[in-house]
Amino acid sequence: MGQEPDESAVSPFKRRTFLATAAVAAGAPAAVAGPAQAAALPEAAPPAALPEAAPPVAPGLGSVARLLAVPHEGRGVAWIRSALQVAVGLELSTIPPYLCGWWSVKDRRSEVARMIKRIVGDEMYHLGIVCNLLVAVGGRPQIKASAPASPGPLPGGVRAGVTVYLSGLTKSFVRDVMMAIEAPEESLVRSAGSSPTVGEFYAEMMRAFRTVQPELSARGQLSQYVFSDELHPVETLDDVERAIEIIREQGEGTASSPSDSFEDDYPAHYYAFGEIYHGRELRQTDDGWRYVGPPVPFPDVRPMAPVPVGGWPRPPVHVGQLLFRFDATYSTVLDGLDAAWAGGGERTLNAAMHAMRALEDPAVELMETGLRYAPGTYGPQFRALRRPRRPS
Repeated sequence: MGQEPDESAVSPFKRRTFLATAAVAAGAPAAVAGPAQAAALPEAAPPAALPEAAPPVAPGLGSVARLLAVPHEGRGVAWIRSALQVAVGLELSTIPPYLCGWWSVKDRRSEVARMIKRIVGDEMYHLGIVCNLLVAVGGRPQIKASAPASPGPLPGGVRAGVTVYLSGLTKSFVRDVMMAIEAPEESLVRSAGSSPTVGEFYAEMMRAFRTVQPELSARGQLSQYVFSDELHPVETLDDVERAIEIIREQGEGTASSPSDSFEDDYPAHYYAFGEIYHGRELRQTDDGWRYVGPPVPFPDVRPMAPVPVGGWPRPPVHVGQLLFRFDATYSTVLDGLDAAWAGGGERTLNAAMHAMRALEDPAVELMETGLRYAPGTYGPQFRALRRPRRPS
């Protein structure tokens, strides 16, 4: 069932950069999709849009539960590669909903827009790091094959019940999608669910790295500035361990002392989204950490409706052209990312990131085009095309 995010929370961890190390993983979800989310969808989408009917994401790429069921003595290099491929899907799954939330904000200079933009950059960096790690242990990232279908579950069967859908920024979208993706593995006031969490998954991955101590090869890894951080090859076990720590803290924070902080004054993703949801900055009080600080005004947004299961039905011709233009460019981005870690190198990665910036114009134009059958506007579907043509 859907739950209100914690009013009390551990500290807003500040951000710390390891320029010569790497990062892996995302925060575990705690809030799950339920009646609060389902009730919000029919206002802007037909009944077929309800996410409960969505198909699984990227079938065949692995399951967290199946991986965690393997005895520890059976978790060798092949297991680590499989786990890292699931991590590719997890990292990629955060980017479409966060981009939709960011693009829907009209004033890009607003505090909320800047917060979401920073988090999108972090997630792209995390995806790059996971890809570097997979290459380091002799694997090859399958990025396009991991592209999620929306609405749908988190990849790998993590936290069954959380449904990731695409929408403009609303309070329910912040709570049911953004905070659900990044929620801490353990809450100070909630008990963990029974399904596997992202935090547990990455803890077990780190345990396998320590046990196996695989040889890490820098060949094929990429070194590039990726939106928010400098991407460097992962070459030692210490790099891996520090990387997992920093990415979890960036996403969900940790269960350690609230006095812990990063060097830069940025809250972990979960708490940043919490500030948007509660409309207040997180501050330490006599009763713990609460959202009682200065106001965080909810921004004026483009009212993108939730994308229905199967995509927008019978779109007008000009909307269909925009959707194809967006999806073709998105597919070019994914193809470029695949090619970059398949030997294309830094130049190919840079071209893919450049193409990613071209997604914004058609997305915003869609978000400013009203639906014909319901309140709200259209928005991007993030569909990966098999053979995209060059957008016109």
